[in-house]
Amino acid sequence: MPPAPNSSVKVGHIDDVQELRKTKPRTVPQRFVRDMTERPTLLPPPDTHMPVIDFSKLTKGNKDEIFNLATACEEWGFFQVINHEIDLNLLEGIEKMSREFFMLPLEEKQKYPMAPGTVQGYGQAFVFSEDQKLDWCNMFALGLQPHYVRNPNLWPKKPERFSETVEEYSVEIRKLCYNLLKHIALGLDLKGDVFEKMFGVSVQAIRMNYYPPCSRPDLVLGLSPHSDGSALTVLQQAKGSPVGLQILKDNTWLPIQPIPNALVINIGDTIEVLTNGKYRSVEHRAVANEEKDRLSIVTFFAPSYEVELGPMPEFVDENHPCKYRRYNHGEYSKHYVTNKLQGKKTLDFAKIQTKNTN
Repeated sequence: MPPAPNSSVKVGHIDDVQELRKTKPRTVPQRFVRDMTERPTLLPPPDTHMPVIDFSKLTKGNKDEIFNLATACEEWGFFQVINHEIDLNLLEGIEKMSREFFMLPLEEKQKYPMAPGTVQGYGQAFVFSEDQKLDWCNMFALGLQPHYVRNPNLWPKKPERFSETVEEYSVEIRKLCYNLLKHIALGLDLKGDVFEKMFGVSVQAIRMNYYPPCSRPDLVLGLSPHSDGSALTVLQQAKGSPVGLQILKDNTWLPIQPIPNALVINIGDTIEVLTNGKYRSVEHRAVANEEKDRLSIVTFFAPSYEVELGPMPEFVDENHPCKYRRYNHGEYSKHYVTNKLQGKKTLDFAKIQTKNTN
């Protein structure tokens, strides 16, 4: 089940970053200022490019592209998908609706509040104390599938056609996720339908992130470092947005600029557990920009809350001992959304703690 509001969580005063930008454009309140060790390095994009997967080749059964996908999953945990067969008008439509929602007056957006301890609605998620550092970001999130995860009171009346656009978009993203999981399975020498059968009625949620410009982007984070609790995450960055996504590769934060009309996919904790760490979820974060705003639309795709998960036997042997225990995915999801974003710390929930034998 999705998490219920927790009235015992005291989050203190949370400034709305869009309103801050309007009223006090040079001010960065102390709750947003990161400790020195957490402050981002704002680098130009490097020459190294995240792997690009041509979805049209996958669907034709191209073995080289399935191999490329497997390599991307193992070496990066992130990749971009081109020729994904989702109508570009639909991508433009969801961007337009998301932007229009964030541009509504604050009192209109506050009709759909994100209650403390939950991750649906408008506001800031993953805040659990009055002194916790805040992200330079406004979020709007909705549970989509199965239908019981939805909170109808949080689906906005404005802008017009918002709900219909989200529904249409989410159907297409769901198809893409099932298709990608099929080819990820084939790249692991598994049956193509293994994940679809295992996951039951998959859980799907959408979150729109709006990052206004910030006068001191060197002091703040748009989104704290974390891995995703999903099986797959799909990110669409709005056209014209500055570089905001950074991924942790070889202990270095790499800025990623998505290819126009591509979708950025990353492996979540669920796939790391199922493959016993062969494919790893990767820490990532978002940074702010001094001059430009940034908008992203993120879909999280995960197994049913009822499913029991653990490393698949194909990935456990003498040389690869079992690293994760079996657990109920609903329990893990609840653990994930009721803890602040802190790197890959939430995955400790599933790890088998090995004693140091020194």
